[in-house]
Amino acid sequence: MARTKSSTQWMQEHFDDEYVKMAKAQGYRSRAVFKLKEMNEKDKLIKAGMNIVDLGAAPGGWSQLARQLLGSEGRLVALDILPFEPIDGVDMIVGDFREESVLNELYAVLNHAPIHLVMSDIAPNMSGNKSTDQARVIYLSELALDMAKTVLTKNGTFLVKIFQGEGFEAFHKDVQQAFTTVIIRKPKASRPRSNEVYILAKGFKL
Repeated sequence: MARTKSSTQWMQEHFDDEYVKMAKAQGYRSRAVFKLKEMNEKDKLIKAGMNIVDLGAAPGGWSQLARQLLGSEGRLVALDILPFEPIDGVDMIVGDFREESVLNELYAVLNHAPIHLVMSDIAPNMSGNKSTDQARVIYLSELALDMAKTVLTKNGTFLVKIFQGEGFEAFHKDVQQAFTTVIIRKPKASRPRSNEVYILAKGFKL
């Protein structure tokens, strides 16, 4: 099937992208790793000894970086409905995190240890219909927030990708109600024309 003009343009931009090239050169699985890297340098998200859950982790770029930052201590559990290549030191759970069986598996893997950070870089498959895609983004963000509220220890941290648009303000308020400090970040590695931002929430109120 012939590529559309827009998809061909996207492919060209992707392969010309400096972050794609950097990720390949440094052995990371995705350009998204540089978004997490910048936010971590600015906000000190990941510390040695933490227990972290990475939602929608495939292909594993965020988990790669987080595992390095944790050092030899702490646990990292990567969840996704799609299997991906294993990462040394990362526990992988394949399944839908909305399901109780997956939640129980998560607790079992961590031996019910406290979870200090839930991070989510999930995005839906885009249809091209703006309102439909935005609704899907908000829905996934809400699911990630529900997961964070379920598993985080007191004063834990939540980091989630979201797109600005309809539903954003309501979601932002929901996060503010559950955490003491909430910041919006737009990393340099986020494409300038994208309305993608990250909500960083610290101090879970339990």
